[in-house]
Amino acid sequence: MADSTDLVLHSGRVFTGVGVHPTATAVAVTGGRISAVGTDAEVRAAAGPAAHVVDLRGRLLLPGFTDAHVHPVMGGLERLGCDLSGAHGAPAALARVAEFAAGHAGEWISGGGWAMADFPGGTPRREDLDRVVGDRPVFLLNRDHHGAWVNSRALEVAGVDASTPDPADGRIERDADGSPTGTLHEGAMDLVSRHLPAVSRAELAAGLAEAQRHLHSVGVTGWQDAIVGEYAGHEDTTPVYLDAVADGTLTARVVGALWWPRGHEVADVDDLVAGFAAHREAVRERCAALGSDRFRTTSVKIMLDGVAENRTASMLTPYLDGCGCGTGQTGLSHLDRDLLLAAVPALDAAGFDVHVHVIGDRAVRDALDAVEAARRSPASRGGRHHLAHLQVVHPDDLPRFAALGVAANAQALWACDDAQMAELTTPLLGPERNGWQYPFGALLRSGARLVMGSDWPVSSPDPWQAVHVAVNRTPPGEVAEPFLPEQAITLTQALAAYTAGSAWIDRHADGGAVRVGAVADLTVAGADPFALEAADLHEVGTDLTFVGGALVHERAGSLAAAGGAA
Repeated sequence: MADSTDLVLHSGRVFTGVGVHPTATAVAVTGGRISAVGTDAEVRAAAGPAAHVVDLRGRLLLPGFTDAHVHPVMGGLERLGCDLSGAHGAPAALARVAEFAAGHAGEWISGGGWAMADFPGGTPRREDLDRVVGDRPVFLLNRDHHGAWVNSRALEVAGVDASTPDPADGRIERDADGSPTGTLHEGAMDLVSRHLPAVSRAELAAGLAEAQRHLHSVGVTGWQDAIVGEYAGHEDTTPVYLDAVADGTLTARVVGALWWPRGHEVADVDDLVAGFAAHREAVRERCAALGSDRFRTTSVKIMLDGVAENRTASMLTPYLDGCGCGTGQTGLSHLDRDLLLAAVPALDAAGFDVHVHVIGDRAVRDALDAVEAARRSPASRGGRHHLAHLQVVHPDDLPRFAALGVAANAQALWACDDAQMAELTTPLLGPERNGWQYPFGALLRSGARLVMGSDWPVSSPDPWQAVHVAVNRTPPGEVAEPFLPEQAITLTQALAAYTAGSAWIDRHADGGAVRVGAVADLTVAGADPFALEAADLHEVGTDLTFVGGALVHERAGSLAAAGGAA
C-alpha cells in the first residue's frame, strides 16, 4: 500500500453496504483501497495530506453498485444499433426504425428495445415494418429479449411461412390461415436470427466499451454477465472480455455466467460440466498471466422458462384467457426436469454457482428442487446459487430460499403496475397469482438473502430506478397505487441488496462495503436519498463513480459543484 493518501471524500453521509454509518462523514483511499472511515476530523488526522480531495456537500457515499444480472454486450450493441428503448408508442418506434434505415446502409436492420405494451396483444406486425423499410430484412428484439419483431423480407430470407412448425422451445404468432404475423417468441426467434450477419469482434468490443461507460455512469462498478457463451446467434463474448483485460480497458469487476445450452439430455451432463470447468480454468490462467482478477467465469446460467406476457413462463396451473377461463397452457420449460435435477448437483459439485432464470411458479419450484438435490449430495461444495427475476412465487416456496441458502436475485424495476403488467400480465394470471408477484418483502421476512440486478437492456440499468420501485412499488415518476405494497422493502434493504448483496453473489469478498481494507469501488449519489421523500428516489442519480479509487465517471459539473477534484 502506498504511503501517501490518494483521495479523501469528506462532508457527506456514508452507507457502508448494510446501513448508514452512525457517525462517518468521510473516507480516505490509499493504493486503491479504503484506508480510513470516520468523521472529517478523524479521516483528516488518519490520512494526512491527500493528492485529491472531494467535498461531498452532504451527498451520500456508498459502495459501487454490483449488477447481479445484466447483458452488457447486448446492451451496448443495442445502443449502437437500431435502439428503440427510448421510443414510446408504436408510431415512435416505427419512426425510429425509419430514421435508422435511412442513415445506415447494408442489408439487415437489427437492434431492439421495443415495448410489448405499445402493440395490441404485445405482438407487432410485419406489415408495419414493411411500410417503413421497404425490402430490407429487419430483426428487432423486444426489451425483454424473449421475442422479436420481423418483417416480411426477414421471414422470406429465413423460409418461415404458414407451413413452418413451431419449435419445441418457442412459438410463431400467426394469422387465422397460419401465416406468420411478424412476432416470434423464445426459440422461434432463432429461425430468423441465424440468418443475421455475424457480429465482428470489433463490434462486440465496441458494445462492451459502450456498455461499461453507460454502467459506470449509473454507479455500477461490477456485474454478473448473465450469458457468456454462444446464445441465440450471439457469439461467445469471452474473447472480448479477455481482450479488454489484456489492453487494460476493462475497469469493472465481472463474473461471466456460462450459458447452459438447450437440446441436451441427462447423459450429456458430465461432458457439459467438464467443458465449463475447462473454460473456467482457461480464463483463470489467462487472467493470472495478465495480472488481473477483473474477469472470471465461475457461474453457469440456466434459463428454465420464458416470460408471462407471452405465456411462455412455466406455471403450476394454466394461464387464463381474456374472459378469465383456463387455457390449458402452462408455459414452456426449456430444460427437462430430470435434466435440471442432474445438472445443478453436478455443477455444484464442480464448484460452480448456478444462476437460474425463473419467471413462473413452476420454474421457481423446479429450480429450488434442483438446488435441494445439490445440497443433499455428499459432493456438494455449497455453491452460491441464485434464482433471478422471481415474478410469480408460490407462497409454499417462499421459506425454501432461506432453508436452502438460495439467493433471490431481484429485478425490482418490474415490480409495479405499469402498462405491460396491467394489459398483458394480470389478465393471464388471475387474482390469486397476481398477489404472488415479486415478493421481495416476504422473501426478506422469511430470512432469504436478496441481491439485485437490472437485466439491462431489458430495462434501465440505473439502480436508483430499481431502488425507487423496490421501496414504493410504483413506476418511477408516476403517481399510482402501489403494487402489492406489503412486498415493499426499505431504502436500506434495497441499497444493501444492490451493493453488499450482489458483491456477495459475485464472490467479491472485499467489495460491496465501505470499511477499512475494502477495495475503493465507490459511488457518490447525486443527493442523500435518506433525506428525500420516497417518491423522489428515482431522481437521485449518480454524480461520481470510482473503481479501485480511480475515477471512471463524473456527471457533468458534479466535481466543480462539490468544490474538489479527483
